[in-house]
Amino acid sequence: MNIKQAKEEIQNTLRAYLTKDELGNYLIPSVRQRPVLLMGPPGVGKTQIMEQIAREMGVGLVAYTITHHTRQSAVGLPFIEKRVYGGQEFSVTEYTMSEILASVYDLMERTGLREGILFLDEINCVSETLSPMMLQFLQCKTFGNQRLPEGWLIAAAGNPPEYNRSVRDFDVVTLDRVKRMDVEADFSVWKEYARKRGLHGAVISYLDIKKENFYHMETTVDGMQFATARGWEDLSELLYAYEKLGIPVNAQVVGEYIQLPRIARDFANYLELYYKYQRTYHVEDILRGKWPGSTVLELRAAPFDERLAVLGLLLSRLTEAAGKTRRQDALTESLHGALLEVRDRADGTAAQAVLESLASGERDALRRAADAGQLDKDRRDARLRVIRALEDYQQRLVREVVPDSEAMDTLRDWFGRQVDARAALGDETGSMFDSAFRFLEETFGDSQELVLFVTELTAGPDTSWFVENFGCDAYFRHNKELLFDDSRRRISADIAAARQAGGASVPEI
Repeated sequence: MNIKQAKEEIQNTLRAYLTKDELGNYLIPSVRQRPVLLMGPPGVGKTQIMEQIAREMGVGLVAYTITHHTRQSAVGLPFIEKRVYGGQEFSVTEYTMSEILASVYDLMERTGLREGILFLDEINCVSETLSPMMLQFLQCKTFGNQRLPEGWLIAAAGNPPEYNRSVRDFDVVTLDRVKRMDVEADFSVWKEYARKRGLHGAVISYLDIKKENFYHMETTVDGMQFATARGWEDLSELLYAYEKLGIPVNAQVVGEYIQLPRIARDFANYLELYYKYQRTYHVEDILRGKWPGSTVLELRAAPFDERLAVLGLLLSRLTEAAGKTRRQDALTESLHGALLEVRDRADGTAAQAVLESLASGERDALRRAADAGQLDKDRRDARLRVIRALEDYQQRLVREVVPDSEAMDTLRDWFGRQVDARAALGDETGSMFDSAFRFLEETFGDSQELVLFVTELTAGPDTSWFVENFGCDAYFRHNKELLFDDSRRRISADIAAARQAGGASVPEI
């Protein structure tokens, strides 16, 4: 199965394990709740899906790379306890609580979450001394005399032996007590994830052209050489940072992440062309609606790979603009809800205190989500934007000595500027969408390039969100499949069902 299918199956497993009967007992007793054993190549996304599952299902996540542990840190330290049996006192060996189990209880105390996932990575690479205890834990859910709390799913992950020489085979007794899933790399699934994460356009467009280079491993005289999903994602982050700093990226730098020389060189060459196309075709000018006829003729005559690269440049820039609009929309929605609370909880005399309380509540929620392992970069940044805006409002009320009686009117005025900023971003991004379509229509007409372009817009979370909430006449005109029944409402419903997004309208405060 691919990693997306594995994620869905683990979610279903967790739902089943957490379902209770009419008496409040777990429908599947703990002894029958098999740990999940996820086996697959390195860098395919096993850890990421655990984070996604915890976040989406609202449960806690405690994650360990088990190779970092000794028997003592995983199981606990022995100590002597006095016990009386049959009237006679004996010295008995007990164990302190395992660091791993203690982390589960710590998370429960910090967050109030009573259910979650205990994720143990590289489970089949444990040391020889720890191996028997880990097998016991998978089978019995105990370390020494300490048991994992009810309501916690054990999820373990490992690499098959062809990827790691230090792995240990599980015996039949252990395998008969786990729920094993074997995953493999799948570019189409990873591409969907890459769009959501906003990976660099050069990485996505290159792999679109050369899918065979997405995940590849070779055994050579120099050892194992490889390109993995993790490598491409980490390289994408570096590309963004180097672009911001003005640092060039060559084959050597690429090879530090994509550790298969011929693929690293190939991508470095493509990246150079990608930047060249960006300059040659003046993508920013195209999206502003300005391009000379020579640009149209040059792209029309270009090889298909070059056309795809230019499509990737346009899509990357539109995704960036749509994402910026979406973030401003989310900020506006959150501030609208916060200011409604200010209005309802105060008559204007305590607006500053309410704003301070709301900002503090957001900070606490941010901390709890981070403690529970439920926080990704987008959610973290969204909360930080709200916190900073609330703090800014509160500080400005103080700094500008706004009278208590005028506080709410002043906040409405400041909030109105956020609404105006969202509208301006929507207009600007909409104009970019229209310009891109006009350029592609002039260049290619009603061709496969337009089909690819519309398909990618539909698949992109930010671009599809923008079309759903702000519209795009050219998109609807070209999306013949969705317009087959001549119903734009159906198009919006299809996109909305595939993309979780808020509305674009904000009621008045």
